[in-house]
Amino acid sequence: MAVRGNSIIKGIEIEEVIKLLNKAYADEWLAYYQYYIESKVIKGIMKDAAITELDQHATDELRHADMISGRILQLGGIPLLNPKDWFTHTNCGYEAPSNFDVVGILEDAIKGEQCAISTYSDLAELTKDKDIVTYDIVSQILADEVEHEEDLQALHDDITEFVESIKNR
Repeated sequence: MAVRGNSIIKGIEIEEVIKLLNKAYADEWLAYYQYYIESKVIKGIMKDAAITELDQHATDELRHADMISGRILQLGGIPLLNPKDWFTHTNCGYEAPSNFDVVGILEDAIKGEQCAISTYSDLAELTKDKDIVTYDIVSQILADEVEHEEDLQALHDDITEFVESIKNR
């Protein structure tokens, strides 16, 4: 395992890992805020179930940001210090909610989770068998993101099926 001062961990440039982790760090903060604000503005049928899900996911995204910043520091890097930098370093971006309907909010959240899954899959592939500590952190986060996507999709499906059943009465 590399320590501060070394520039390579088993064939991976530490600076590249730090750069990619900072991009994921930006994503986590933006995802945290996205979930936080969506849980405040959401409207429509079964919104309480969606609020519970969004609030839990916001908490998880904040925990992910903490995990990533800790690893960046272990590698000798510095996490992004200015929130403005989140927008220029993000993989997944941020779109302010414009459709407050529960189905629209859930669809946006699902897209965000799919981007996160792609990002963490790439990071896991890069670090596998090379940087076990980063790989372990990324794998834990990836598992959470997959679970988030599944939970959101199930809730979305439940709501749309319920709405369809009402329409067909």
